[in-house]
Amino acid sequence: MRNNVSKLTRPLFRLTALALLFVPVAAFATDGYFSEGYGMKAKGRGGASTAMTTDAFGGATNPATMVWVGDRLDVGLDWFSPKREASRSGSTASMTGMDGTAVSGRNNFLIPEFAYNKMINPNMSLGVTVYGNGGMNTDYSGGQIPAATACAGFNPGGGAAGPFNLLCGTGRLGVDLMQLIVAPTLAMKFGQSNSVGVSPLFGYQRFKAEGLDGFAGFTPNGGAAFAAGNNSLTNRGYDSSTGWGLRLGWMGKLSDAISVGAAYSTKMRMKPFDKYKDLFAQQGDFDIPENYNVGVAFKVSSNVTIAADYQRINYGDIRSVGNPSTNVGNSIALTGFTMGSLGCDNCRGFGWENVNVFKVGVDYQYNPALTLRAGINVTDNPIQARDVTFNIIAPGVVKNHLTLGFTYNLSEESELTMAYMHAFKNSVTGQTLYANFIPGSTATEKIQMYQDSLGIAYSRKFK
Repeated sequence: MRNNVSKLTRPLFRLTALALLFVPVAAFATDGYFSEGYGMKAKGRGGASTAMTTDAFGGATNPATMVWVGDRLDVGLDWFSPKREASRSGSTASMTGMDGTAVSGRNNFLIPEFAYNKMINPNMSLGVTVYGNGGMNTDYSGGQIPAATACAGFNPGGGAAGPFNLLCGTGRLGVDLMQLIVAPTLAMKFGQSNSVGVSPLFGYQRFKAEGLDGFAGFTPNGGAAFAAGNNSLTNRGYDSSTGWGLRLGWMGKLSDAISVGAAYSTKMRMKPFDKYKDLFAQQGDFDIPENYNVGVAFKVSSNVTIAADYQRINYGDIRSVGNPSTNVGNSIALTGFTMGSLGCDNCRGFGWENVNVFKVGVDYQYNPALTLRAGINVTDNPIQARDVTFNIIAPGVVKNHLTLGFTYNLSEESELTMAYMHAFKNSVTGQTLYANFIPGSTATEKIQMYQDSLGIAYSRKFK
């Protein structure tokens, strides 16, 4: 057994190293900032995969499935296109002139996927899944708001010339968040119908923010210190962090027709973003949230299988993500209720709530060579009206997804899979946060998004 494991670890390391070359292009934002599914087959059926054994992406969903999939390699590439827009309207009194609309650029991303599995013996497998999260990727041009507005008072030292972006900063506005997770997976069968699996999760993430100098007065040292060069808020380029977690899973075959599964992933403890310790609550902390899922698969006939999953993602437990944007933190009243309301444990966050995700899909084997797929994915919107202002840079509001896909067997050992996803347009409107700081101001803001993706994957089965 030791020799088998040694022979396996070498290709696992090579695959992991290859995946790291694609770090700069990983980006997703469907179920919050998690993907609707991992692996092109799962994406074709709305993401339902907790009780399915059709590929080697168990490290991202349910590690226990890996011991049922045999020796295989899955490699794919997904084109992902999110369309984001933000606007402010109804500005009156002291906010006159602050209305505007901005459409995010950066609408096209290429996201790779990698998975490999090797049977150590008939009852044990060792594999690796490499996958990504993210999608807080926005890039709005600046200049929507003229210089002669209340925005000038929000910039470092006060009185910046402008014009300004939608958040009263100068220049382009946006953020870029990417998370890459490598999940080595060990799975074992118990008897003929049960298996368990474990995946240590090794995470890498990177982040940058631009155009947020309009929030300089919210930082612990205020706008004057920011102007003097004490900047851990914006325009610091990319920062990165690493961390770890654990995913556990179980799968049971209740009969030849019914399989069930369950998996749990701990919170991934990540090192803080030091360059952005005045933006994120808990001094730059940005852990990856705890999540869990359960699923069932019914083989309703010889050529039709229906799969259904429920997933819970606890965004609200990560303070930088879940703290309401209205939190005052350690703010000092003398400075207009702003200084000290970013960066501390109880400071302003993005206000994301925990979400429930429901995934249902069907596999239809049209003939021995071709399998067709379709699915739906419905998730809660994590963003509430109260938090629209902060989420102009992270408008993860889509709820309803429709997916289609197919797999074509090129030979007994190889197959080609494609999947398409459309996330329908959704929006959230709420009162602007600036109404709390500018006397007599009234305005509402609206964020909206829709998405499309199209992916292709090649799979090789080894005998």
